[in-house]
Amino acid sequence: MRWRLHAIAILLTVAAVGRAEPQATYQAAVLDPQVVLDTSRAAVGNVPGDYPMRDRREREVRLADFRGKPLLVNFVYTGCFEVCPNSTLALRNAVNAMRARFGTDQFRVVSIGFDQPTDSPAAMRSYAAQRRIDDANWEFLSPRREDVAMLARDFGFTFIATPRGFDHTLQVSVVDAEGRIRRQVVGDTFTAASLGEPLRQLIAGRLLKDTTTLTDLLDRVRILCSVYDPETGQYRVSYALYIEIAGGLTFIVAMLWFAMAEWRRARVARRRAAH
Repeated sequence: MRWRLHAIAILLTVAAVGRAEPQATYQAAVLDPQVVLDTSRAAVGNVPGDYPMRDRREREVRLADFRGKPLLVNFVYTGCFEVCPNSTLALRNAVNAMRARFGTDQFRVVSIGFDQPTDSPAAMRSYAAQRRIDDANWEFLSPRREDVAMLARDFGFTFIATPRGFDHTLQVSVVDAEGRIRRQVVGDTFTAASLGEPLRQLIAGRLLKDTTTLTDLLDRVRILCSVYDPETGQYRVSYALYIEIAGGLTFIVAMLWFAMAEWRRARVARRRAAH
């Protein structure tokens, strides 16, 4: 735990780099790593408030608009020139790996600009373009300035102003289809390994609960039969579960055949006894 807290403490320090115009007043630029972790974890189970935000096209949207599928949520500020861009690129690579295996429409992603009014829709649009993110299921949102503190509280996100910008938590919140935070992934990089497992379970659960078509059931089996390969950074097929399923089906068929055979023998025996 000590090394993890130390690593997060470093993250909270370097995350401030890159603010072009320092603010006039600052809070004490000290974040306790344990408090940051506790705050993040305490948000698990929350359903964040449905605050109005604007997307990159200036349209008003709310978090409720993204319900129905699992959602990944992270916070950035566009004045950051090092940590936020790097973490966003790491998230982009993880998202691409998960989309390749889970499907392009199985989950959504939202990045929220917390430095208001600087993180305007135009600024967020430029930020996404610079990261080469052109994903129909990934949106960049600008909340109202007066809502930022409450939004951050709901997500367990911590930030304070510093002379160089902001110290803030680097985290991705994994939100289920009903809008409830189910997992917090905290760290300097976001990978398909750390994000994929909770997301995989949410997608598979949704497919089982909300749909009944054969295609959806096959998708669920395909997703459950996926495992992360650390050597390639991608998901691959695990045939172990397929073998287990095949073995289970074979057992069921064998038991049904045995039951039918016993029923037929008993039927023949009753007929003979009747004569």
